[in-house]
Amino acid sequence: MTARILVVDDIEANVRLLEAKLTAEYYEVLTAHDGPTALALAAKEKPDIVLLDVMMPGMDGFQVCRRLKNDPETRHLPVVLVTALDGRGDRIAGLEAGADEFLTKPIDDMMLFARVRSLTRLKMVIDELRDREASGRRMGVIAGSASRLGGAGGRVLIVDDHERQAQRVAAELAIEHRPVIEGDVEKALLSARGMADLIIVNATARSFDGLRFAAQIRSDEATRHLPILAVVDYDERSRVVKALEIGVNDILPKPIDPQELAARARTQIRRKRYTDYLRDNLDHSLELAVTDQLTGLHNRRYMVSQLEALVRRAGHGGDPVASLLIDIDHFKKINDGYGHDVGDEVLREFAVRLASNVRAVDLPCRYGGEEFVVVMPDTSIVDAQRIAERIRLHVAGSPFRVMGGAELLSVTISIGVAATNGGADKPEALLKRADEAVYEAKATGRNRVVARAA
Repeated sequence: MTARILVVDDIEANVRLLEAKLTAEYYEVLTAHDGPTALALAAKEKPDIVLLDVMMPGMDGFQVCRRLKNDPETRHLPVVLVTALDGRGDRIAGLEAGADEFLTKPIDDMMLFARVRSLTRLKMVIDELRDREASGRRMGVIAGSASRLGGAGGRVLIVDDHERQAQRVAAELAIEHRPVIEGDVEKALLSARGMADLIIVNATARSFDGLRFAAQIRSDEATRHLPILAVVDYDERSRVVKALEIGVNDILPKPIDPQELAARARTQIRRKRYTDYLRDNLDHSLELAVTDQLTGLHNRRYMVSQLEALVRRAGHGGDPVASLLIDIDHFKKINDGYGHDVGDEVLREFAVRLASNVRAVDLPCRYGGEEFVVVMPDTSIVDAQRIAERIRLHVAGSPFRVMGGAELLSVTISIGVAATNGGADKPEALLKRADEAVYEAKATGRNRVVARAA
């Protein structure tokens, strides 16, 4: 797994040393020697990780990190602060500035590369979600902003068999979150499937293997996206590295510092909410891409893709496919006489009646305007005609209530029916036959079903 890493340090020797180490591991390295240059490079090149020295003249690493995290274009970039300082205050300041990790010079290569690999995996997920969201925005199907997503008020599951330690962690987190303690891993696995925003697991627990628990969380589809903060003895380097390899998002060293706990928890919850926002927007954009927003039925784009696959299968010896093309009679008169709002009410009510009168395997879609299509897998033209007649009777049999029930409108429909006949039939030919049948139905008095054989 490779990545583009921006190394920022005012000392040339430090930059060259890190560049050599990272290049030897096949990472692509960008370099900067001051804060303003680093900000400009980060905005232009969008690296996968920023390794940022703290002690720089002019703009120090804390300021650069804060600027990166406050910019919507770069806030998703993982930042690792690198410093010769090992003081608690500096570590807390770095985490509160938004840093993802804080490494002390001389840098432990094993820890550095474990962190880089872990953060690269995270960045790849976020990049994919951001790219899909950007595509949705270009299509005009995503709205909303992530600017107000914060790191407070999270639901935190504490998995620990050390009761006193768990109580201390819960008490600290309760200031701004909603913590729950669970000492039984089986119950914790069930609880994690609920609505947790963060899991804190004691990796040094005596009654269970904390890293195995973390691995189970990562392997379960329902929980694999939950952030995990592992409490580990930092002197156990191999265990820390293993935790990061398993997919733990962050490490909390023992003994636990309350401020560091709070800062790391806020960072993980904020990032989880950001990725949830991206996933929700993606789901919404996918739904919008295949759904007609007025009626809730599938749209023409989705119908065409499904029909092509079914007709192709039918042409290779599969089951026949039928299609109904439905047109609401005199719909323009409804719009002209009652207004487009009433016209929309009629379309919505018709969609409900249509969906309730076709089979579960059928695909009712809005084709455009007042035209609808039903794609019917494994259906002969005779069966399709029978179902079409049922739909026609349901629509014509009872008036449509509009304007809050103040008006009753009699609505009728004309339906054209067609089905594949094997061989080299095409979706366009199938729809054309159904369309010709609709014209025939309208020409012969409307409110009727006409089937057109191949």
